[in-house]
Formats: sequence, C-alpha cells, structure tokens
Amino acid sequence: MGSCRPRFAIVAVVLAALVVAPSAAAASRNAGIAALQVALRARGLYAGTMDGNKANATTRAVKRFQRRAGLPADGVIGAETRLALGSYGRHPFGSRTLKKGAAGWDVAALQFLLAWHGFPSATFDGGLGEHTDRALRHFQRWAGLKADGLAGASTYAALRKPPATCPLPLAWPLDAPIGDPFGPRGDRFHAGMDLLAARGTAVHAAAPGRVVLAGYAAGGWGNLVVIAHMNGVRTMYAHLSKVTVRRGQGVVAGARLGFVGATGDATGPHLHFEVRIRGASVDPLPALG
Repeated sequence: MGSCRPRFAIVAVVLAALVVAPSAAAASRNAGIAALQVALRARGLYAGTMDGNKANATTRAVKRFQRRAGLPADGVIGAETRLALGSYGRHPFGSRTLKKGAAGWDVAALQFLLAWHGFPSATFDGGLGEHTDRALRHFQRWAGLKADGLAGASTYAALRKPPATCPLPLAWPLDAPIGDPFGPRGDRFHAGMDLLAARGTAVHAAAPGRVVLAGYAAGGWGNLVVIAHMNGVRTMYAHLSKVTVRRGQGVVAGARLGFVGATGDATGPHLHFEVRIRGASVDPLPALG
C-alpha cells in the first residue's frame, strides 16, 4: 500500500554535490536523483530503491552507464550524460507543462514529489500514464487547484511547499518493530508503515474517533478498519485477521479494533498502519508518541 518538503534540487549539477539525508524532507529535495535512478533502472543499470538519495549504488550505476556510452566515467551528470540517457534524461523539472502522455526526467521527478506529498502513482517509471494522471489530479484537488491534469506553474509551486503532517498525537496501535517505513520501496512508494507482529496480536486505535469502515476492503487491504478523527485525520489498519468494531462506533485511544493477520495483499502477518489528511497519505512516525 502505500509527503516532500520544499526546495528540491533540479539536477543539472554534479551528482556529488547533492545533499543526502535520511529524512523525508531531504529525500524530496532530491527528486532529480530519483529521476536519474529511474533512467538508470530503465537501462538495466540500477536495481535499488528509487529513493532520491545519492548512495554508492547510484554513483556506480552512473559510471557504468557513462562507460557504456563512451563518456568519461566521472559520475558527473552533465549535458553529455543527460543527452546519452535519451528520453529519460530530457526536460528538467519545471521546464514545461506536463500532461497525460508526457515522458522524461521531469515526469519521474513529478512522480517522486507527488508521492512524498501523499499521492503515490503505482511505479516511478518516468511516464505520465493513467496512474500518475490520477495522482496528479488528486493532488491538485487537495491543494485547491484546478484538477485538470496539467502540471504547470501552480502545481510546481504547490509541490515546493511542505507536505501535510499529522496534527494529532497518536498512540502506537501495537508494540512491534517497523518492517517497512513510510517512503520509497523499490520502484514504488509505501504510503504507510508495516508493523511486524504475530497473527492474532491485538490492534488498538491510535486516537479517539469514529469508525467509518470495518470489514473486508478490495484493493489489497484485506480486513480493514478506518477511523475518522479531528482535523481531517483518518487512521487505517489493514490486513487484520479479525475485526472487532463496527461502522459508526465511537472509540477511544487504545480501544481494540481487531487482530493482526495476513488478509489481502500481505506477505506474512503484519499490520499496515496508514495516516491520511483529507486523503493525502502522511508519515505516521512523527506523530506517534
């Protein structure tokens, strides 16, 4: 299953000069690095996660590509390297209005930034297809823009703003280690966190609210509980083996909602825990006490 802070780097600069940090804010600044990773993956030279971070694997892939293209293998992403990347290396982010059917470096960067703002679009592939068009329109509606599927100046400006963060303090729904955190995972984006626990472990509400969904949900969720809280916040608890609340029921923080399972698209028992603000997926970790 499955937010971007401002001032991402447009990559027409030296790879080694880009700042790397593990936070969501830093990763989203490196949308250009993510676009580079998409291009390298398309050439079969990069198999890591499209995370926007300039790790050694990315640098090695750049140098392999440069050697293959007959260029100096210096890791510098200059004009010649961008040209050799073909369609994946064209169009710096913000250089043109994007719409369905577009492809290139800027589309890959757009996909990465949309995901960090809470609207992931299937895969990071550098093509503005149906999934990215849908994510773009959802983001535009969320940002109060015309949802026309045209990523122009107003959309770029909105993507430069910080993403939503959870305004409510949350309790952990269960005591368990984090398997997959919020953020990029392979060529996709994980829009919540996975808490690894044995089947049958009790799952509790992270904050007081009202149950708006309790039961089996299509789309890979399996048995799912969704709770509406104040300030447009919703928490989601997926892959449950059993649900113990009903729709419309009010719950307090810590109320039992069900038990860990592996229903839906789940590889082994775990809880997928997701937080959304008016429909935008946000990183739950900062709000968890």
